[in-house]
Amino acid sequence: MQDDESVVRMLERAAFVGVWRLDLRSGELSWSDQLAAIHGAPQGYAPPADDPLKHYSDGCRSKLEALFQACKTEGAPFDEESQIILLDGRRSWVRSLGQPVRDPEGKIVAVQGAVQEIAPRGLRPGTLLRMGAALGSGEAFATVDRNGSYTFLNEQAEQMLGAGSDQLIGRRFWNSFQKTVRLRLEEQFRSALARSVKLEFEQLDARLSHWYEVRGFPFGGGMAIHLRDVTARRKAQEQLRLLEGSIARLNDIVIITEAGPFSEPGPRIVFVNEAFERRTGYTRDEVIGKTPRLLQGPNTQRRALDQIRAALEEWRPARVDLINYKKNGEPFWVDLDVSPVWDKQRKLTHWVAVGRDVTERKLAEEKIQHLAFYDALTKLPNRQLLMDRLHAALADPARPREGALMFIDLDNFKVLNDTLGHQKGDVLLQLVAERLRSCVAKGDTVARLGGDEFVILLENRGDKPLDPAKGARAVAERILQALGEPYVLPGYLHHTTCSIGVTLFNKSDRTVSELLKQADLAMYQAKGAGRNTVCFFDPEMQAVVTANATLAADLRQAWRENQFHIDYQPQVGPDGRMTGVEALVRWHHPLRGVVPPDQFIPAAEETSLILPIGRWVLDTACAQLAAWEHRPDRRHLSIAVNVSVKQFRHPEFVDEVMQAIEQSGVQPHKLKLELTESLLADGIDVTIAKMGSLKDMGVTLSLDDFGIGYSSLSYLKRLPLDQLKIDREFVKDILTDSNDAAIAKTVIGLAHSLDLDVIAEGVETEEQRAFLERQGCHSYQGYLFCRPLPIEELEAFMDRLPAMEPTPA
Repeated sequence: MQDDESVVRMLERAAFVGVWRLDLRSGELSWSDQLAAIHGAPQGYAPPADDPLKHYSDGCRSKLEALFQACKTEGAPFDEESQIILLDGRRSWVRSLGQPVRDPEGKIVAVQGAVQEIAPRGLRPGTLLRMGAALGSGEAFATVDRNGSYTFLNEQAEQMLGAGSDQLIGRRFWNSFQKTVRLRLEEQFRSALARSVKLEFEQLDARLSHWYEVRGFPFGGGMAIHLRDVTARRKAQEQLRLLEGSIARLNDIVIITEAGPFSEPGPRIVFVNEAFERRTGYTRDEVIGKTPRLLQGPNTQRRALDQIRAALEEWRPARVDLINYKKNGEPFWVDLDVSPVWDKQRKLTHWVAVGRDVTERKLAEEKIQHLAFYDALTKLPNRQLLMDRLHAALADPARPREGALMFIDLDNFKVLNDTLGHQKGDVLLQLVAERLRSCVAKGDTVARLGGDEFVILLENRGDKPLDPAKGARAVAERILQALGEPYVLPGYLHHTTCSIGVTLFNKSDRTVSELLKQADLAMYQAKGAGRNTVCFFDPEMQAVVTANATLAADLRQAWRENQFHIDYQPQVGPDGRMTGVEALVRWHHPLRGVVPPDQFIPAAEETSLILPIGRWVLDTACAQLAAWEHRPDRRHLSIAVNVSVKQFRHPEFVDEVMQAIEQSGVQPHKLKLELTESLLADGIDVTIAKMGSLKDMGVTLSLDDFGIGYSSLSYLKRLPLDQLKIDREFVKDILTDSNDAAIAKTVIGLAHSLDLDVIAEGVETEEQRAFLERQGCHSYQGYLFCRPLPIEELEAFMDRLPAMEPTPA
């Protein structure tokens, strides 16, 4: 019995076969020692009974499992070629056989079988059996005898050569190739056979349609031949040679690489043209076999490289603008177009990259971009670039940032421009820009909005942690100190200061426009605080601005809906009789009620509505004077109309007054224009000229609110005035405040010395009137006589007055 087992083991080793058995009743799986050896396992090894196919590869296992199950349940035998994975990780092809074992009743009680190596590792490489391992590989395989005649062809070889074994066996194998090479192939075959060396060649077949790669391995009976169709590769090589010839002298850079791999180090270069050598400085020998990565450098764009890689992985073209580097390290821009090259079977063979040097175009684009986004004078970012960066800081949901926005405005810059000229002003702005840049960290934005307005954007980024309030205050202090140092201008040492407004932002939903307005408001608050200082935005400031904006909107609506009307307040002379009235514009809002003039007149000035409103008051006053011309008891009355600074300085103001007088037909002297003292703040020569034109027309001119603004005695004597008006602020406490009394006396005395009339407004008591009369003021206006009345009530009031002597027209 032992002799029988010894014989079986010897047969197993000789045939490279191992046997196995699975007992379905006990669940025991047994392997022979030879089967364990085939798997590279020690004697006595067997896989778990519940996973007998453990060592088969994933690609084969599912099919073997189905066959194994059918054998156990249905008794179907199987014979399958499969791949197994050895214990050391290597792979091997085997033939797996299985059959059922039945008991006397015919019930399947076990499954047993054998596993045979297809290409046994124990055979010498030169043996025919070892060569025959190729039979299961899918490769074209044939054998020839020592005369070169076919003795065997597998199915793949028959298909490749276009004939069956019955036609080919006995024929010389070199007759399968074109006639011109057959003699040479025969000589090579016999020489290789005689020297027992491998035979290798590539030739066109007898049909002149395919190229075959032939590898022959001598053995005792002749030669084993492996054939491979390399037509596609040969044609690709021919196409490549054609490409080389046609593109070698192009001016564009051309690079051809292998199709893969896409992982490191990437496709290797197989061709570059002369333009590549000229423009990069690399020779062909230096780059062939390497990857295009050698052209990359520190500024090569990662995003463009990722775009190319994604295209390569999906076998589609890509086009990018890319920064490459020459051999000497000099960067240059290329417009790179990468395209795949396919064979007829749609197999990817190569990549072709064509690059056009666009460095000059890119430099021109950068210059244009610089002009578009940078201030030409200071080289700082301009408004557009600032807005882009602000939007980026606020609108990126992935990186909500904190920071500060700072408005910087030079104090009294207009004075420098007006006195020393714009050239020195430009030099100053350039010096200011340099100092501002020195006050901030790298990465912060210093921009010029225009004129002498600058903006700084401080951001809290990962690489630069920042407490917005502390950071802004520190930067502001540096700016105040830096910009307060003297400036050396051509032939002049200049000193200036600046006002800074700051607003902070974080992850809130404020817009760019809101931030800019807040910083601007804070800057104006700094100017109002005395200049050369910094102010942070206060929400109360925004509340005031919002209220003013609402008031301005209501004001425009009021003008469209005729919500304004005019009240008239009598002016009286020394005898208590009316000499005229002052026209006072009033606004009755449907919801606000009566809006005081000191609230809506500034808003009207700001929105320029004061111009149409002022013209309407002027026309209405002249129309009322014309109506009174028909009443002998009232034709002596004048009407005083207040004129704002903006209205007076409008280029067409004098013409508008002339038109109003001509259209109504009134006597010009009955129209009294009350001008505000703020007209004298600047532009005095223009003011005097306009007043002269009005005076020449016969219009009466009165200086309103005298003594509280910008009056200068040197200017006052030059003004063609008819009257000074004492402001109500001095009249209110004239009996109790010695200063107010002294100012009133001075104004009255000044008017007399300049031969001007004088009138006091805000007279509410008889004691006030008597005091003014004693000082020489004989014209009055105030609640002592009458409050402002609508025209109908004024007419009724005048009807109740004692009859006045008619005055000649």
